[in-house]
Amino acid sequence: MNETQKPLDMRYDGAPRRSQKADKHWLDHVWSFFSSVKVGMWLIVATLVGAAIGSVYPQEESFLTPPGIEYYTERYGWTGRWYYLLGLSHTYTSWWFQLIVIMLGTSIVIASLDRAIPLYKALKKQKPDRSVEFLRRQLLTYETDVPPASGTDSPETEAKRLADAAERALAKQGFRTSRAGNSVMGEKNRWSRWGPYVNHLGLIVFLLIVLVRTLPGFTLEEYVDVLEGDTVRIAGTNYYVKNERFTVEFYENDELRGQFQEEERLVPKLFRTEAVIYECTDRCGTSDPVLVEATRGDIRVNHPLQYRGLSVYQFGYEATPQIRSVDVSLIDKKTGEAYGEFTLKTVDPDLAYEAGPYKLRLHNYYPEFALDANGEPTSVSAERPNAPAYIFMITGPGLPEEGASYLYFPREIDKERFRQDDINAAVGTGEMFDIRAGGMEDVEISTYTSTLTARKDLTVPYLLVGGAICMLGLVMGFYWQHRRIWLRIDGSRLTLGAHTNKNWHGMKQETAKLLAALELDAAGLSVTSKAGDPT
Repeated sequence: MNETQKPLDMRYDGAPRRSQKADKHWLDHVWSFFSSVKVGMWLIVATLVGAAIGSVYPQEESFLTPPGIEYYTERYGWTGRWYYLLGLSHTYTSWWFQLIVIMLGTSIVIASLDRAIPLYKALKKQKPDRSVEFLRRQLLTYETDVPPASGTDSPETEAKRLADAAERALAKQGFRTSRAGNSVMGEKNRWSRWGPYVNHLGLIVFLLIVLVRTLPGFTLEEYVDVLEGDTVRIAGTNYYVKNERFTVEFYENDELRGQFQEEERLVPKLFRTEAVIYECTDRCGTSDPVLVEATRGDIRVNHPLQYRGLSVYQFGYEATPQIRSVDVSLIDKKTGEAYGEFTLKTVDPDLAYEAGPYKLRLHNYYPEFALDANGEPTSVSAERPNAPAYIFMITGPGLPEEGASYLYFPREIDKERFRQDDINAAVGTGEMFDIRAGGMEDVEISTYTSTLTARKDLTVPYLLVGGAICMLGLVMGFYWQHRRIWLRIDGSRLTLGAHTNKNWHGMKQETAKLLAALELDAAGLSVTSKAGDPT
């Protein structure tokens, strides 16, 4: 080999890259910027730094109710205050972080195209009949004179015999062979050259999903407060969740240590929601949806109830005793006769009831009764029955045809506070009737409200696909090597050149096996080193 000649750069077999054009216009400069490996590395560093900054303090979206500047200031001091003021409390949805991600994705796409297109062109035009100069400028070379096997064989016959033997030997080692005259090429694992680009494809999928996750409809995280016995819709879905029963267990005082034991605090050991997930099939979002049970089970901390990608987690609970229902009777005050028993629910109460000869129609219902500034009845809460009040229109014997109104509070404290008897006496029904429960056994009370977190992420399968593609690309690039051997025979002169993108020791061993099969001395096989292995 001529020592004055540099080995060929076999990365793209001489195919030009757009980023290396000499005469560039503005689009080529943009292309060159994003195709630069150095720029790509800086963008990766910027993405990692941004992600690290976003993990310093909790992000706003991780809270049930996004906190303000007061929370970050009180909890983390002046650093927390500036963390919030600089907008770092919502880093992952900020414009600058998403811009960095978009630039990184652009860099990966352009860098891949800038190199993959020339690589495709180079690999597509592989030829067995390479020039002697080309073979001599490979990093692994071999040359020798080949004497005829017998004195009667011509050089042409011997050259054909060696070429045939080389073709068979290469095929035996797993090389795919091609031939032109007495020139032979063996190639194996060409597909491994695409490993880095498969890896890039996986990264592109991953980055796209990171951006898509910020769009509505792809992810769901809703907090749902469900009182025992209630069924509540999970916002943004057609699913409903029912809290059939909530259980909480506390540590005994002798099981606690330190301040908790001294102050005799109640520390929960376990809290669990016995839940049912329903799927709505009709009239969803109305007061009368059609529900079909999907699944049921216990929900504990870190043990969600799952159904078709929806995961319902136990987030917390609140001790809020509330009346669920009360069994009452309509009492005739003059005779003391009870006209029948009916059940009043505090959530979605029925509109009509019957008690002996009398009919009661629910005229109005207030879950949390109160009086506004004008003295008119109103409800503080539209959902929680903290102070339920019912206004009935009663029709029957001894009453006007249009009926008479009657106000009823299940709780004794509310009856006194809002003067139930005085109001009913003023409209004439207070002296005739009383609605009364037999005792506490007729009152159903829910003690706890369970706070659940419903999560659904439609992007998870695609993230897994992106990760799998990345791993496939890494395996392709790390565990296999693209190897090529060219051999040509000119008269009695044999010239060989070999190239691989990595693992030159293995390449040299396979070349030595080829020479042994040709009964040639491998001592003349040489590897010319240069700075860094070619890729």
